[in-house]
Amino acid sequence: MKVPEKIVAVDIGASSGRVILSEVRDGILSLTEIHRFENNLRGDDVFGHQCWDLDFLEAEMRKGLAIARGKGGLASVGVDTWGVDYVLLDDNLERIGPAVSYRDHRTDGMMDTVFSQISRAEIYRRTGIQFLQFNTLYQLAATVRQHPEWLARARHFLMIPDYLHFRLCGVLSNEYTNVTTTQLFNLHENDWDADLLKLAGLPKTMMMHPVEAGTIIGEIQALQNETAVKVVAPATHDTGSAVAAAPLETEDEAFISSGTWSLMGIESKTPFAGAEALAANVSNEGGVERRYRILKNIMGFWLIQRVRKELGSLDHGGLVTEARDGTPWRSLINPQDARFLNPDNMTAEIRAFCRETGQPVPESAGALSRCIFDSLALSYRQVKEELETLRGRPVDRVRIVGGGSQNDLVNQLCADACGVPVTAGPIETTALGNVCVQMIALGQLSNLDEARALVRRSFPLTEYLPRQRVPQAVWDRFQSFSALPALEGQD
Repeated sequence: MKVPEKIVAVDIGASSGRVILSEVRDGILSLTEIHRFENNLRGDDVFGHQCWDLDFLEAEMRKGLAIARGKGGLASVGVDTWGVDYVLLDDNLERIGPAVSYRDHRTDGMMDTVFSQISRAEIYRRTGIQFLQFNTLYQLAATVRQHPEWLARARHFLMIPDYLHFRLCGVLSNEYTNVTTTQLFNLHENDWDADLLKLAGLPKTMMMHPVEAGTIIGEIQALQNETAVKVVAPATHDTGSAVAAAPLETEDEAFISSGTWSLMGIESKTPFAGAEALAANVSNEGGVERRYRILKNIMGFWLIQRVRKELGSLDHGGLVTEARDGTPWRSLINPQDARFLNPDNMTAEIRAFCRETGQPVPESAGALSRCIFDSLALSYRQVKEELETLRGRPVDRVRIVGGGSQNDLVNQLCADACGVPVTAGPIETTALGNVCVQMIALGQLSNLDEARALVRRSFPLTEYLPRQRVPQAVWDRFQSFSALPALEGQD
């Protein structure tokens, strides 16, 4: 009897990374986490930026792969990470400068600098990507001004997962789903935008035409008596992988990929990039099988992660328990405000926001948590209504996937705020999507619909029905200070 082939997903988020081993037996897909590691920002001693430690991430990835290879039958591996961040390589394929994080403050005010050279409307017309101050376009514009010597030496541009794939198999590539997050990819030309690249200080010759998710890009050098392991580019943007495995059944369902960020949207075979979409600042990110992810970034559990760390007391479950006992809708914030992107003290910023907007100041851990969870739920309603306006018909269900789907309080608040059923799960959707795209590449699945059917029969889902309506006064209060989210910039 043939032993089922195993596939490895390396899933690295902005807070932690995992190496996950998968296999299918009797028509059921299973995942086993074989290695986990933290991913912490570090200050760069030379330049003072907040950076990722790529050498550490590579070493941890290789530790996990060694464990996986020891179990035998390994067919392929693919890496997904967060979007927008990148690596520059020189003629010798060596890194230039540190891998600066999107949370670094170098992009503060950079959107206005770029808009002085090319208008916001024109950038959106070309790319269809929402405006966020940390998009790759603004990171590179900051590099032009702060470190032009890096760009002068650069010969190759790679996103973070592209770089890790290169380190595994020696092949340079740019994968489509992550490329679209840069705000440098032309929606209409299906290629890098030469004018935006020039503004960002990069010649188009430095960029490779993006490969599709599901492309076999190389092989890891085989060890003695071992079959070569293929390196497959999944949807290398973690949200792209998460949406690929989201158990969507109809075109009227929305998804929320819930973790450090909440990425909320719909799937569409055509982009939405007109004036209404620009006004709503929605993103047309590339997806598997060229299905667009029409979505918005919402500051997600990053808020509670920081508060929990600063309080240094309760675990996440304890904060949820205390929040459940708190007064609903008492204090609210705008999660999209730029002050919450990477403040020195998140707890102090939340309290300051409430104080400045004339609301009760949340002092206890429970009150702070309830403030965050209520605000996230109202953000979901806000995006749901924007999507409904854009597409001209209602959303009748929200599917929350990813690690955040374990928060039953937020799931219920989402159902209450959005007024539709919410389905939660699977938890490991990003790794699932990574694996499923690799299975398609290897011929083990035929397409995305078959992959989602496999996910639905392999993992349990939990449904939440609306229980209580949000008071109109609460909704009005939330909208009053979230009309112009600073993180997204404005004209």
